[in-house]
Amino acid sequence: MFYSRFSSPFGEILITANEQGVSSLTFVNGKKKAIVPESYVERPEVFSEAHQQLNEYFCGKRFSFSLPLAAQGTPFQQKVWQALQTIPCGQTRSYAWIAKEIGNAKAVRAVGTANGANPIALIVPCHRVIGADGKLTGYAGGLALKAKLLMHEGANFKP
Repeated sequence: MFYSRFSSPFGEILITANEQGVSSLTFVNGKKKAIVPESYVERPEVFSEAHQQLNEYFCGKRFSFSLPLAAQGTPFQQKVWQALQTIPCGQTRSYAWIAKEIGNAKAVRAVGTANGANPIALIVPCHRVIGADGKLTGYAGGLALKAKLLMHEGANFKP
C-alpha cells in the first residue's frame, strides 16, 4: 500500500493506492480527514501518472481521468461511483438522476449516502452532483471547495 501527496491550486491532496490502482484521493484540508494508515509507504513514483493527470486537469487540459481505480465499497456504492464517472466535466447532475441511471429511481437518499462515501474524490467526480434545485449540497472537501471545482470546470449551479 502506497501514498503520495500532491499540491493542487485548491490545496494539498493525499492519494493512496494498492497494486490494483488508486484507492483514495482526499483534499487534506477538507471536512473528511485525510489519514495515511501506518502500514502505507510513501512512494511518489507510483503516482507519476496520477500526478500528471491531476496537473493536466488543474491546467484545464484534461476533462476526465484514465487511471486504474481500486475503491472499496458495496455493490450499490460501486454502481453509484460508476455512474458518477459518466458525468461530463463542466456538467452537473442530481441525486435523482444518479438513482435513475443505476436503475433504482427511489434510492435517492441511498445515492446521496453512497456519493458521500466516495473515497476517490475528483477522479470519481462526486463534486458534480448537486441538488435538484441547482444548489450545492454536501461535499467531503467542503462546499467552498466544491464551488471552486465546479467553477474551474465552468459548470452552472446556484451558489
